Amino acid sequence: MVSRDVRGQDPSRRAVMRGAAVLAGGVMLGGAGQVLTAPGALAANEPRVYTRSEWEARKPTQTPQVLDTPPDHIVVHHTATENQSDTSRERAFSLSRGIQNWHMDNNGWVDAGQHLTISRGGHVMEGRWGSLPNIRDKRHVVGAHTADHNSHTIGIENEGSYGSAEPPALLMGALTETLAWLCTVYGLDPRKAIVGHRDYNSTECPGDKLYARLDELRGAVRERQSQMAARLEMMDYAEIPQEFRPSYPPLPRNERVERYYHGPVLGDGERDAG
Repeated sequence: MVSRDVRGQDPSRRAVMRGAAVLAGGVMLGGAGQVLTAPGALAANEPRVYTRSEWEARKPTQTPQVLDTPPDHIVVHHTATENQSDTSRERAFSLSRGIQNWHMDNNGWVDAGQHLTISRGGHVMEGRWGSLPNIRDKRHVVGAHTADHNSHTIGIENEGSYGSAEPPALLMGALTETLAWLCTVYGLDPRKAIVGHRDYNSTECPGDKLYARLDELRGAVRERQSQMAARLEMMDYAEIPQEFRPSYPPLPRNERVERYYHGPVLGDGERDAG
């Protein structure tokens, strides 16, 4: 299902504001003296993302909703699973299948709720059906990862539990590259667009240790963007409705500890049943 702009605005007008780094009809890659067209620059900045077919995803029970409106925030999660020492690609693929099975079989959802998954070994995987091609097209597949905010946010699940453990370097490196790619595709300012799950919902997610590194991530992503392009046109944050912005609710007391559970993911008016 494809829907129009959920904010009632002309998507083409937003596309002008969200343009990629443009210079004389192309994009200048920093330090290389090379000018690429905007699509070429975005492709050059895209990390290796393993597709659903590569990790052998199940088919969704129903085609998720696709919006013409691009997202305005990127939500960082942790998977609330064990901190594995196995950093292989095979382990990463198994993680993706495990999350999808839990979301579909336990939660009764049409598919995995997150758009992207990053393993502790730094492997980046497509999550919900249609996420990768629609990111490339600057559109948005509605997920199930942040209650009351799924229509305008992208969710990235990061393998592990980071309440007291530090996220590993391989994961953080892949997360930085992934966030830089997403911010460039959608014309987002990482200083405002990158948030943690707890910034929207009352939850410990993505854990104190990973949450404490979001400022570091924002700076690293901004630096990555500056290396890639001479000029980036960012979304005007003032245009984002107040209800779409983080509300920073208080942390919960005694949040339940359960594998794959990391706080509220669907609001009262949201459903993801097949």
